[in-house]
Amino acid sequence: MFAATPIEKFYTVGQIARRRNLSTDLIRRMFVSEAGVIVITKTKPGKRIYRCLRVPESVEKRVFARFTNGGIAA
Repeated sequence: MFAATPIEKFYTVGQIARRRNLSTDLIRRMFVSEAGVIVITKTKPGKRIYRCLRVPESVEKRVFARFTNGGIAA
C-alpha cells in the first residue's frame, strides 16, 4: 500500500495541469482513482458531486511515467 512521506509535496489538479500544459479535466480523470491521491468530496442530495484532489509528487511522477511509456517524469 502507498504511504506518502511527511515531507512530500502535494499538488492540486490546476497546478499539475499548468506544469504539464494539459487540461484540468484530463488531469482529474487521470488521478481520481489512483492509489495515494487524497479525494475530498462534497455532496448534496440532487446535486452534482464536487471533488477536491491532492496528488502527492511521487504519484504524479509514477502516473506520468506510466502514460509516457516509462519516459522521464519531470
